[in-house]
Amino acid sequence: MMGWPWLSCLLLPALVVSVAANTAPMFAANMSTVSLPEDLPVGAEAFWLVARDQENDELEYGISGSHAYFFSVTSNTGEVKLASLLDYETLYWFAITISVSDSYNNRVQREMQVIVEDRNDNAPVFQSISFSTNVSEVIPATEGSEYLFRILPNGSIILNGSLNYNSKSSFYQLELKACDSGGLYDNRTVFQCSSSVFVSISVIDKPDLDPQFVREFYSASVAEDAPQGTSVLKVEAMDGDRGINDPVIYSISNSTRPGWFDIGKQDGVITVNSPLDREQLLEEDEEVQVQVTATEMHPNIHGQEAKASIWVTLRVTDVNDHVPEFYNCSLQDCPFTPDETQANFTGYVDEHASTRIPIEDLAMVVYDPDKGNNGTFLLTLGGPDAEAFSVSPQRAAGSVDVQVLVREPSLVDYERQSVMLVQVTATDSVSGSASVASVTIHLRDTNDHRPTFPLSMYNLSVFEHSAVGSVVTDSIHASDPDTGEGGHVTYSLLPGNGADIFAVDPDSGRVTVRDRELLDREKQAVYYLTLQATDGGNLSSSTTLQIHVLDVNDNSPVVSGSYNIFVQEEEGNVSVAIQAHDNDQPDTNNSLLHFSLLPSLYSHNFSVDPDKGILRNLGPLDREAINPTLGGRIVLSVNVSDSGEPALWTTVSVTITVEDINDNLPIFNQSRYSFWVRERDPEVQVGVVEAWDADQTEANNRISFSLSGSGANNFMVRGSVLGSGQAAGRLSLPSDVSLDYETQASFSLIVSAENVDAQGHETTAEVLVAVEDVNDVPPTLDSASLQGIRVAENGSQHGILGNVVAQDRDTMSQVEVQLVNVICTKAGVDVGSLCHGWFSVLANGSVFINQSEAIDYEACDLVTLVVRAYDVTTDPRFQAYSDNGSLPITIEDVNDNAPYFLPEDKTFVIIPELVLPNQQVASVRARDDDSGNNAAILFSILQVDFIAKDGAVTAFQGFFRVSTSSEASVFTGNIDLLTSLDSTLQGTYQVTVKAQDNPSEGLAQEASITLNLFTVDQSYRVRLQFSLSKEEVGANSEEIKAALAQATRTTVYIVDIQDIASPVRARGRSYLDAYFVFSNGSALTLDQLNMMIRNDQDSLTQLLQLGLVVLGSQESQESESPDTLRNVTIGLGVALLLVIVIFSTIIMCTQKSYQRKLRAVKAAKEARKTAVGVMPPGSAIPGTNVYNTERANPMLNLPAKDLGFESQSSSSDLDHISINSLDDNSVDLENRTQEIKKEPLNGPMGPDPEPWNSELSGRKAGSGQKEELAFTNLGLDTTDL
Repeated sequence: MMGWPWLSCLLLPALVVSVAANTAPMFAANMSTVSLPEDLPVGAEAFWLVARDQENDELEYGISGSHAYFFSVTSNTGEVKLASLLDYETLYWFAITISVSDSYNNRVQREMQVIVEDRNDNAPVFQSISFSTNVSEVIPATEGSEYLFRILPNGSIILNGSLNYNSKSSFYQLELKACDSGGLYDNRTVFQCSSSVFVSISVIDKPDLDPQFVREFYSASVAEDAPQGTSVLKVEAMDGDRGINDPVIYSISNSTRPGWFDIGKQDGVITVNSPLDREQLLEEDEEVQVQVTATEMHPNIHGQEAKASIWVTLRVTDVNDHVPEFYNCSLQDCPFTPDETQANFTGYVDEHASTRIPIEDLAMVVYDPDKGNNGTFLLTLGGPDAEAFSVSPQRAAGSVDVQVLVREPSLVDYERQSVMLVQVTATDSVSGSASVASVTIHLRDTNDHRPTFPLSMYNLSVFEHSAVGSVVTDSIHASDPDTGEGGHVTYSLLPGNGADIFAVDPDSGRVTVRDRELLDREKQAVYYLTLQATDGGNLSSSTTLQIHVLDVNDNSPVVSGSYNIFVQEEEGNVSVAIQAHDNDQPDTNNSLLHFSLLPSLYSHNFSVDPDKGILRNLGPLDREAINPTLGGRIVLSVNVSDSGEPALWTTVSVTITVEDINDNLPIFNQSRYSFWVRERDPEVQVGVVEAWDADQTEANNRISFSLSGSGANNFMVRGSVLGSGQAAGRLSLPSDVSLDYETQASFSLIVSAENVDAQGHETTAEVLVAVEDVNDVPPTLDSASLQGIRVAENGSQHGILGNVVAQDRDTMSQVEVQLVNVICTKAGVDVGSLCHGWFSVLANGSVFINQSEAIDYEACDLVTLVVRAYDVTTDPRFQAYSDNGSLPITIEDVNDNAPYFLPEDKTFVIIPELVLPNQQVASVRARDDDSGNNAAILFSILQVDFIAKDGAVTAFQGFFRVSTSSEASVFTGNIDLLTSLDSTLQGTYQVTVKAQDNPSEGLAQEASITLNLFTVDQSYRVRLQFSLSKEEVGANSEEIKAALAQATRTTVYIVDIQDIASPVRARGRSYLDAYFVFSNGSALTLDQLNMMIRNDQDSLTQLLQLGLVVLGSQESQESESPDTLRNVTIGLGVALLLVIVIFSTIIMCTQKSYQRKLRAVKAAKEARKTAVGVMPPGSAIPGTNVYNTERANPMLNLPAKDLGFESQSSSSDLDHISINSLDDNSVDLENRTQEIKKEPLNGPMGPDPEPWNSELSGRKAGSGQKEELAFTNLGLDTTDL
């Protein structure tokens, strides 16, 4: 302890010299006033504090004063951000005290005036919230107005249309808003509007409308016997101007029955004014129309009467005040006037008329003008002859036609009474009042007796064929008791059998013969006639006449049927009875018959029985003995005669046909026939054979042909008749059969000729058919020649590959092979026409390679040649082509493609303390377009280099290995770590991976790729303290990682979670160590993490809810030690510093000027490489893990520049600018070749922002020339200063 004073005395001069040499920093001249908009958000950059220090010492900035709470300042950079919102309306300017210190001199302070700029952040406010007014409704309308009211900019409300108290509204309420003219707010023009107020407008009514009836339609009913003064209906009208309600006066202005009704002027009650009669209103639908007018007591605004009219319907109802009356007219033409009533009527009817026959010429109508039940009446019939008649209808209403009908026809008898009398009574069904009418009925006489015969039947006779006019009878008469015309009788024969043979005299009744020819006993022996007697009244009766016809010999014998007899020759016999009869009376000579055979050419061969008429042959019959022209027919004549006087006879012909029997065989005209035919000609004639038969009949000499022998089913023979007994057999091919020379060249057939009934006997001849060859068979392809061919790709083979063989069975053929199509496929998928020129096929079937070098397995692995054979000499009628054949040519793969790596957008980051041995740290993928073993890829590691941050390269071996796997055609190389890595190394591992294929033959091909594996060292390990226990933090680790990743846009790697050993000194109970790594391999520092979390309020809130209390680096928290240890360390450090200062004083004195220039040059170089407005802390570059003096960033790919010395004049401003002053208010000192775009102030963070983006934002690009010192802070306007 005694040595400390001595040491202080020794070091005091050196310290004095050092302090005297250091000058205090100075604020820039414009750091006195700043203007800020009042809408600047909290946390936004407000301005920068800029000071200069000649020694380029590190500066510390600060803000104090009563209004310092508005800002927060970053002490080492001078960046000032807004901490509390500004309000122009509350405080439009204030003063703060800014300060700066270099740790050697006293803190420099200056007062700064802060001017708050107004922004449009307040809406207008109405001075009053209650408005009301009255306005008259009678205002001229404005055509085309869109709104009823409008408001002027000065707040005046004017009417923009017409008002109407009644039809529109009597009250309006307008919603008003006041809006300003707009102004800036949040860097955009904003228009502010006040809250709504309402204006009430009442409309004053004026008498401008006519009165209105309460109802749109009025109607009522009144009885026709209603007395005068009876109230019928009350109408009511009111003033259309509801706000005035002027009294109304009523009057009847028009009526269809004037004077019938009246109305009260004040009350509007309609009353009966005179007697009513409904029957006068029948044509007016029993209604009276009354027009009622309502008039207001006072005139309207135009000085005119205000009135309105309405038609009222008054229906007059019926009263039973009429008696039914009789009228002599038709219902349609009756006038129904009182003077037209009638009490007496006259009619006519025939005696004994049928029931319900009406009396003729009776026009009677009953009419009651009353309505409904009052007009209903009953009709009854009385008088002396009422039993013989009835009346219809018996009940009616209103008006009806009345008929008197015959009821009992037997009582209506002219002989008993020629005139009859009845009375019709019409009685009202309600009142019982009645009217009576008399009807006189005149009867008309009728013929009611018929003439009669004494007998119902008379028997008469007459000879057949008697002369016309011969009397059959004249003694039959009929009698009629009627006299006059009704008693005069006439005779007639009713139509029937015999009415056309006989006739009757109409006056005498004599019956005579009318037609002698028809009077034939053989046709009809008895006739039954009906004789009718008719009087003058057309009444008649009849009797039957039975007339017998007597026989005479007037008929010759009649032979029944025709006689055509068929008998076979040699063995057949004739025995036939001639059937004959005589129509004269049986069992008399007139009907007795006798048979005889008349002489003829062949009659001597036959005989006939004279009595029975049986015809027989006398010996065997021979068909060949009969003239062939007769066709085997013998015609005989048989005479048949009767025994009457004179005798009559008849001749009948008997035709005997001697049937031929088949006793002759057909005979061919040749015993051997030879024909030829072309093959493949269907339905052609081959040849003709002929035969004849000696039999005379067609049945026996008809010849049919048939074929037999090998191949007979390929032919058909069709016979045709050449003449009697002669036939031709036409040999031909069926339509569906054609011969094939290649199958059978000739046919030997047997043709047979036979009769239909040959009983197994036939005649045969030999037929030889030769087939002529035709070129008809299409060629075929030999399937063995279409077996697959294999060809290697890429010019491995040349010349002929094989031969397609075609065959043809025809004797004369010329076959060629043609290429029809080429199909190119790769892995079974059609790839188009890219292989069409690779191969060719010659006419002789040779297959050879056209383009050997063009054959590519990777493009097409199978070529299918579609070929066919073509016979040049084929008959045009037949197919000349064979079926298509496919010749597959398989393309064999050659290892002609090297593997290639697939591009991947991945960044590989290694955190040494997290990565364990045998853990995968990276991967690559590769493909090979070859196939099979040629496409199999094996990965290997060629080289591993570690590139430190200072650029040093170190080779490593055995740190990594790669394993190979595949899926489909993609091979993956997984790179695993074999051993633990040194966590203190800072840099990048460059791993070179080789991909090599494995061909079956030939050389292997390979490719390589170099991967960058970025390391993140422990300096980026960040510790977060939580108020929860280790277990609770571990349970919430996934939520914590998600919140941290959302705030930082990084990948969060949690290293450790532990409880804090000394909770007394710590604010939390546990801590979590983690790394925050970007996709480019860079990591976040503690300050950057702190900034990002604070900028993301949502994530910060979530982390606070999860227990986050402290952010800090591992070193800052683990390095906490007792105060004693800290003080000792500081004391030793100060002592060491004093020793260094003493021994360096001489060097500093001699090189001070040169060192200042050197630092200024370096500052200028740094300024050219750093964007304006950014002062990077220390040597770290945000967003990367590279730390070097050149500030080269391999991830940003920025060029490194040499820090060469440049000569500067002693008068340069660079000699007076400290390198520590390159903060956000720095300027460019030399030309820049790259312009950096300034990010918008307070702009939102984009997706996944890199830390270097936020650090580089706000810098200003150089102009290419040296500039005067200027500030980039928008809050500082140096021009105003």
